[in-house]
Amino acid sequence: MTASSDLLSRLAERLGEKHVLTAPTDIAPHLVEWRGLFRGSALAVVRPADTDEVAFVVAACAEAGIAIVAQGGNTGLVGGGVPWGGIVLSLGRLSRIRAVDPLSATITVEAGALLAEVQAAADAQGMLFPLSLPSEGSCTIGGNLATNAGGTGVLAYGNMRDLVLGLEVVLADGRVWNGLSALRKDNAGYDLKHLFVGSEGTLGIITASVLKLYPKPSSRAVGFVGLSSPRTALALFEALRRAAGHDLTAFEYIPRYGLDIVLRHRPALPRPLTGDHAAYALVEMSTTRPGADALGDLEVALAAAIENGFVEDAVICASEAQNLNLWSLRENLSDVQSLEGGSIKHDVSVPLARIADFLDAAIAACEAEMPGLRVCAFGHFGDGNIHFNLSQPVGMEKAAFLKQWGRFNRIVHDIVHGMGGSIAAEHGIGLIKRDELVRYGDPVGLDLMRRLKAALDPHDLLNPGKIVASSPNPPPALPRE
Repeated sequence: MTASSDLLSRLAERLGEKHVLTAPTDIAPHLVEWRGLFRGSALAVVRPADTDEVAFVVAACAEAGIAIVAQGGNTGLVGGGVPWGGIVLSLGRLSRIRAVDPLSATITVEAGALLAEVQAAADAQGMLFPLSLPSEGSCTIGGNLATNAGGTGVLAYGNMRDLVLGLEVVLADGRVWNGLSALRKDNAGYDLKHLFVGSEGTLGIITASVLKLYPKPSSRAVGFVGLSSPRTALALFEALRRAAGHDLTAFEYIPRYGLDIVLRHRPALPRPLTGDHAAYALVEMSTTRPGADALGDLEVALAAAIENGFVEDAVICASEAQNLNLWSLRENLSDVQSLEGGSIKHDVSVPLARIADFLDAAIAACEAEMPGLRVCAFGHFGDGNIHFNLSQPVGMEKAAFLKQWGRFNRIVHDIVHGMGGSIAAEHGIGLIKRDELVRYGDPVGLDLMRRLKAALDPHDLLNPGKIVASSPNPPPALPRE
């Protein structure tokens, strides 16, 4: 009996045969991520029911020398969850909401819980879990933590690193670190949880977490604003932040091309403004203060911005249904890009003061490189995160366009790096940016990453080949159509 067949027999005996999937049709959905840019391979998909079973699987794989890739909702965007042989450890059965504590403003959940389920559990207790993503109905908390997910609420609440208090993690040798603390103050040594948040399953497998909750807003207002340029968008953001402070809970930038393709492919959504503008912003103010009026505050702030020349036109919603319609324009933007053909994507961040400079420089450089290229640069303006995506020229073959990924990486990432930014804002490194990290990362920082990997996973069995590659033949970093 081979090592792999012996391992599968051991796993089936402990987990049950129905939770050790080996049929190609059962494995296939776990071999490719949402965008379909990478396709891997695996011996099996295993589905443990609890932390003890996860620990058993990891220990057994360590003993057999077989790699493990943990998966949640498999909604990643950088190839980080694609296996290259070994075992896929699906955390979907670890889905319990263990506890909700409104007084401490915490919720304790298992890694396989859907983000939408955690939001709903908090809401049922009159609280808010503020992480919000278009994939919240399918992504899981473990994946959100492993990638340090951001989304539209980072401006007010921070990303997942800011929302976690404690973790439970299975280490590479099968031991369980119980760091499920709800303490807001704890200086007893190193803050170990931050090693695992954003590590993409390369240092340990997160099985549960204690997360922060917030009071639900009592009043919320959403507006859609027409602007002349990214520079006026930046001026508007600064004016709204001065006027609203922490009550400015979202500021999403959308270019004209982005709105055009959403309305083209989602005709049921209403056009928010009658005229066309070079750029748009979706802004949200919300407050928990009793008697406060977010709608009135937004009206006053936008009226002042119009008077000061920052804004060409604006509309403010009068109902929650209208709020949702406006948010749908932003939430559909990622999906509709695929309907325009191939899309080369860059999830980057630059210092807030350089956003307009970055957009001007990167758009000009990319359009000069390929005539007919359509730039869809949008994102979370308030935290410096831009999804700088490039749609293929009309009539160009998709496969031929996607072969230019490396070429455009160099253009965009050089500009980002030159402005003191990051080539990976919220989607992570995974495969697609692994080699880019080597090119642009600080050498000392990269050395520390490799040392951490070697210390916590000395045999390179946890999601090998991702973030920092230590094997001599790592999986390919650029997508292949």
